[in-house]
Amino acid sequence: MPIMHPTAALIARQAAAQDEITGDGTTSTVLLTAELLSEAEQLIATRIHPRDIVDGYRAANKLAMEYLEECKIPLPKDEDTFIMNIARTSLNTKVHYSLATHLADIVVKAVKTIRNVEAKDDLVLDLHMVEVMHMRHGSVNDTRFVDGLVLDHGVRHPNMAKRAENVHVFVCNVNLEYEKSLTTTTMMYHSPEERQKLVHSERNFTNEKVQRIIDLKNRIVKSDTESFLVVNQGGIDPISLDMFQKAGVLAIRRAKRRNMERLSKACGGYPVTVVDDLDSTCLGFAK
Repeated sequence: MPIMHPTAALIARQAAAQDEITGDGTTSTVLLTAELLSEAEQLIATRIHPRDIVDGYRAANKLAMEYLEECKIPLPKDEDTFIMNIARTSLNTKVHYSLATHLADIVVKAVKTIRNVEAKDDLVLDLHMVEVMHMRHGSVNDTRFVDGLVLDHGVRHPNMAKRAENVHVFVCNVNLEYEKSLTTTTMMYHSPEERQKLVHSERNFTNEKVQRIIDLKNRIVKSDTESFLVVNQGGIDPISLDMFQKAGVLAIRRAKRRNMERLSKACGGYPVTVVDDLDSTCLGFAK
């Protein structure tokens, strides 16, 4: 239901921002804001100017921040237990105690996985690197942590392998299918033979891009114990998938943009947008 009152809408946005930034404390935020507004209303009734009230709240905020700076303590040596207790305390306000303990362990593992201890500020985390995937026909107690990357899209060719080890990962955003023109175009031909040539020319354009990727695979993969995976943000048509399958390449199409970034961070390499002059520097690797 949309909130029309301006003050209520302001509090709603504040609670949403609190939840997005910290994931907790929304109730406390709403209650504190409501109490500040209530006190401000009483002060206004005594003919105190709103600007003076705002200045007073800002001064109080400054004192509160100084007090927090004095009270804060560094993380203890037993950091994992301390962080686990924080996560459990936060979850206890939302779920059952037994479930909070289970989820707290998962949360701590996820945070430690994406934390860059070598960074200047290793407490700044990119939470977009953690994905919560909802699985059907399961309960909350079945929740588990996967120390890796789970892609919610599989291979689209029935004969492609479902498992691979020692994988060279090629991440790209290339159309490996018939491309629709951005503008309205007309192709003129005078005979069926000319039309067939146009069809073959368009098909060969896509096949050449696929073949360049296969050539890169042939240069990199030297033994049967190695594999080659193509993860494409764009589409891959059935003919291109068949070419990849015959060349021993695993291919995944229409990957999410966020997963492209996750793949680069997890496996190395970088996304490719053109397939000209490919070399091994663009490849990642996964065991």
